[in-house]
Order: sequence, then C-alpha cells, then structure tokens
Amino acid sequence: MIPKDNSKKEDKPIGIRNVFMMGLVSFFTDFSTEMILGILPLYIVNNLGASRAILGAIEGSAELTSYAFRMISGSLSDKVRKRKIFVMIGYGLSTISKPFFIIASGWFDAFIVRTVDRIGKGVRTAPRDALIADSVSESISGKAFGLHRTIDQMGAIVGPIAAFLILQTMDIQAVFLLSLIPGAIAIIILIFFVKEVAIKKLSNTTIFENIGGLLKRNKLFVILLIVTGIFSLGAFNFSFILLKSSDLGIDQSVIPIVYATINIAHTIIGIPAGILADKIGKEKVLIMGYTVFALSSILMTILTDNYLYAYILALIFGLYLGISETVQRAVIPKYVSPELRGTAYGLYNLVSGICFFVSNITFGLLWDIYGINLATFYSVSLSIIAITGMSIFIKKYRI
Repeated sequence: MIPKDNSKKEDKPIGIRNVFMMGLVSFFTDFSTEMILGILPLYIVNNLGASRAILGAIEGSAELTSYAFRMISGSLSDKVRKRKIFVMIGYGLSTISKPFFIIASGWFDAFIVRTVDRIGKGVRTAPRDALIADSVSESISGKAFGLHRTIDQMGAIVGPIAAFLILQTMDIQAVFLLSLIPGAIAIIILIFFVKEVAIKKLSNTTIFENIGGLLKRNKLFVILLIVTGIFSLGAFNFSFILLKSSDLGIDQSVIPIVYATINIAHTIIGIPAGILADKIGKEKVLIMGYTVFALSSILMTILTDNYLYAYILALIFGLYLGISETVQRAVIPKYVSPELRGTAYGLYNLVSGICFFVSNITFGLLWDIYGINLATFYSVSLSIIAITGMSIFIKKYRI
C-alpha cells in the first residue's frame, strides 16, 4: 500500500523557494567539487601511481562511506525533527577537506581526503533530500527534484570549465586551493536562506527500529530498493568515462571539458525528466535512465580511435545521470510517509552505496585484467536485469 501524503502543502512559493535556495547551495558546492573531480581520476592514476582497479576501489570505498553516513544522518534527522543542522555539517566537511589534496604524496593520501569529502556528502544528502521532499507535495516531487538537480548541475558545468581555465596559467594545486571560494559561498547561503520544515514527531525509537518499521510497513519500497540495488551493482563511476576519454586521445588538460560535457547533459535533462516522471510515472522514467546507461556502457566498447567519440560518450552518460539521479530521489516520497523519509533516503543510499562499491571495484578489475569488453558486458547484463525487474514491478502492482 502506498502511504498517502496527508500534508496540506501544495506548490506554494515558500516550498519552491526552499528548493531553489537548496539548489543554490548545491550549485556552489558542486562548483567547488567539480573543479577537482574533472582532473582527479587522471591525477590519481598518472601522478599518484594508482591502477584502474585502485581508482575503482578509491571511488567505491569513498562512496560506500558516504552512503553509510547517509543512513545514520537520515534516520537521526527523522528522530530529532531537524534536517538543516545535518546539511550544514555535511557541506562544511566537504568544503574544508578539498584543499588537502595539495599535500597528497600518494594515492592513499588522496583516498583519505576523498573519503572525508564523501563523509560530508553522506552526512548532508539524506537530510537534504528529505528537506526538499518535505518542502513540497508528493504530486510535484519530480518537478522539485528536477529543479534542484538542474541548479545543482549548473555548478557541475561551471566547475570543470573553471578548472580548465585555471590550468592554462596555474598548476593543479591552485585548483585545489581555489575550490574553497565557491564552497564558502554555499555555506553562507545555507545558513541564512534555507528554512527548516516542521515534520511529525516520531516515537522514541532507535535507528534500527525505524528501519524495521519502514521495511515492515512499506512492501513496495522494499521491492523498489531491491531493483535499484541490482542496477547499482552494475553502474560504474564517471571516472571510467574520463579514463576512456584519455584512451581515445583526449589530453589530460582537456579532460575537464569532457567532464563538463557530462554535466551539461546532466543539467539539460534534469527538469524535463522530473516533469515527465510526474506525468507518466517515475518508475517508467527510471527504466529510460537504466536503458541510457546500458547504451553508454555498450558505447564504451564500440567507440574507438577517434577523440571526438569521447564527447558522444560523455553526452550519453550525462543523460543517464540526469534521468536516474533526479527520478530515483523523486520516487521515494511516493512510498514513504514524511516522518520516515530521512530514514528511507538513508537506507536507499546505503543499499545503493554498497552495490556501487562492489560495482566500481569489479568494473575496474575486469577492465585491468580482462579488458573493457568484459567489464561493459558485466554492467550491461545487470542493467538488463534491473530493467526487467522494474517492468515486472510496474505491471504487477499497476503503477
């Protein structure tokens, strides 16, 4: 049974304003983060001596840590009925950690800094998503998350371009240091312009009791969790797209532009995907996202010998990210009542994180040992299983 959202909130200016302000916070944070991420994979491999498998382990481990903290912070935000404090702590951690890449002398140092940054993301993400969901009614959650994701991703476009421009006159250390500026702006906006939203008080229960109650009362959410988990077992990080771009002949100094291409596509599709999801069903649009990912995986194998193919690959991978990351967040309020949304987002992120951890390591190992063909076959196979599972879910429960 799908829980009804009995709140009286509709598409009110205060709700959309909160989503917009949260979008600005994410814009400046992504500006800061993406200045670094566009150059980090090749920096770790080429400058700090990591293999593709180690890169996969770094990204997978950092994300797994992030997702574990999402579970804790999401449930705690339900319990204390406060979202904003967790969001502030998380954004603060991410902002102050990035300049420490300057002193990294090996890949393990970079792993530590990346993990601290991801802990910050973990602390903020589930409470932030719950705050966005709490700010508007479920009927427009797709639109709200699409708006937030689009503003967020604009920062992800500006960041790599800024890094590219900085690298024309300065070195990579300057990129790490200058990333502090947009991060600080994000914190200021968050403190003064994002509003807390009142939520129903939970009974005096532990995190594990909240999880147990959530799983027991929300069968459809559990099924959704399983399907998205299967997909995450095959989904790889954007870092491998950038490595493939390097193999196609893109110079390291131009890699941020390839990364910006991913983020441009991600940005363009966010709001349309959210609006379409509200109209035809979020689960159906998720299938579209999974299909686009499978296509990008296949193209990793068949596109060779021309550096321009890197931009085609980046564009399609960005479309997948924009569809799936928007709609996967927007679908959860449909199945979970407001007082347990922090826990639900946390659990969803934990399951996805564990699966994503396995996927990144597996994909990197398969690529290193057996080549890219087997690695992409692994990803495409799990995508097909997830698409089939979601189709059965929609048909069986008439969603």
